Amino acid sequence: MAYFKHRGGGGKFRGRGRPGQVQPSMPVPKEGEVIGTVAKSLGAANFSVRCSDNNERVCSIPGKFKRRFWVKENDIVLIKPWSVEGDKRGDIIWRYSIMDRDRLKQAGYTIP
Repeated sequence: MAYFKHRGGGGKFRGRGRPGQVQPSMPVPKEGEVIGTVAKSLGAANFSVRCSDNNERVCSIPGKFKRRFWVKENDIVLIKPWSVEGDKRGDIIWRYSIMDRDRLKQAGYTIP
């Protein structure tokens, strides 16, 4: 009879952080990124977003982020405008939580 050593992680903490582990910090807009509020869902991972630079962009969620976070109307998101048609299109790269919204306001960022 062969006995096999179990390899690979399973169990209680699989796919989640361990208790007491520090969560990643809130990303702030870098050069060329803007903060926006989701106005409307257009379907197929596309959203109409009102941005802090007074543009309304059609933004999509890139493939690597599609299952990482769910975006709803009135969510605050971080937008990276496209290099082509940057004032009309962009990618959603982060969704801020309600607590992050307060931190952004305290840091002096304008939220549309």
